[in-house]
Amino acid sequence: MKMSFLKKTNIPQILFSVLVLSSCGKDKNNSQDGVVKEKDTLGKMVPMGPEKKISAAYINSVKGRINYFYNKNWPNNCMNGSFLVAKNGQIIFERYNGFANKNEGTKITADTPVQIASVSKVLTATAVLKLINLGKLGLDQKVNTILKTFPYEECTVRMLLCHRSGMRNYAYFTDHDKSVWDRHNQLTNKDILDILATKDVGLESRVGTRFAYCNTNYAMLALIIEKITGLTYKEAMSQMIFKPLGMTHTYVFDDDKDRKNIVPSYKGNGVEIGFDYLDNVYGDKNIFSTVRDLLKFDRARYAPDFLKPALLKEVYTGQSNERKGAKNYGLGIRMINWETGQNFYFHNGWWHGNTSSYITLQKEHITIIALSNKMTRNTYAVRKLAPIFGDYPFQFKEEE
Repeated sequence: MKMSFLKKTNIPQILFSVLVLSSCGKDKNNSQDGVVKEKDTLGKMVPMGPEKKISAAYINSVKGRINYFYNKNWPNNCMNGSFLVAKNGQIIFERYNGFANKNEGTKITADTPVQIASVSKVLTATAVLKLINLGKLGLDQKVNTILKTFPYEECTVRMLLCHRSGMRNYAYFTDHDKSVWDRHNQLTNKDILDILATKDVGLESRVGTRFAYCNTNYAMLALIIEKITGLTYKEAMSQMIFKPLGMTHTYVFDDDKDRKNIVPSYKGNGVEIGFDYLDNVYGDKNIFSTVRDLLKFDRARYAPDFLKPALLKEVYTGQSNERKGAKNYGLGIRMINWETGQNFYFHNGWWHGNTSSYITLQKEHITIIALSNKMTRNTYAVRKLAPIFGDYPFQFKEEE
């Protein structure tokens, strides 16, 4: 009787219990030591992961030419900054020299964050693209559906990303007229939006009709990031990009807190450049980073799940074709598109005495980055390195 009863009742229950416990065990194993992964609601970036190892022979084949360029472009180590060339995320060549802070006598090292100026736009655009990729934002969504007081009804997120909004640069419309802005006060991103909404500063051109590089676009994109994420721009960039990628020496400058701690910038003659009323505006500038951190960022933009294929294609498609020419602008990236079919993707920056250049050679998996905190145009000359790695038909005035 006992055996018959067990067969009819307890054994199916026991088997069910075993299955439930087994399933729980599998869930536990799949969730890393029993900690269930939270759903990513921010679109956090993911590191690229291991890439194909480059050989010592390859490094030796290009290192001499890079070194020659470096010594010619910055004779006697006069760069006062950071310089890096990498392939497949592996550093081929890097140099650090000059003062981080002349008064304190501190030198620039691999761990010294400097203002990357308009290269910040590439990172701001990346955060926006990740939110679009996640479905929290539309590429062709009208800006005034997100920022309610934004006055230009036909302007879209895409137009901000590729500088087709027609807006004027905030540095110009806040510069002279005290009825618009008193330069004794620090300008913020929200102030810019309020001025656009209330002061009738007007447009340079009709919305969506032409390309005009304008920092106001990226100041507005930073506000969109804040609105969509519910975080400050500084915290959103940290959570979406800096922390996930291990960019431990990268941060968004906060003028109220960081003035005494940052690496200052200098004129070409070595005189330190002070702050002004525009130094609290972010999105278009105000990210401090290192060349090694930016290398991590660059490679993460090639990770398999960075963006959906259709959106990724838009990023590297020229959005400003009304005037024929090789120069163009995608979604947060500058480009040169030659008739040969070769494409060169980059972004430069300048703010106060800081100059920056970020180059990503897609076919060759090459990253070239230069940052300086002492005013010089030589930073931008790093594009001369591109022909070492591929068929980039630049016509340089000074042939090497």
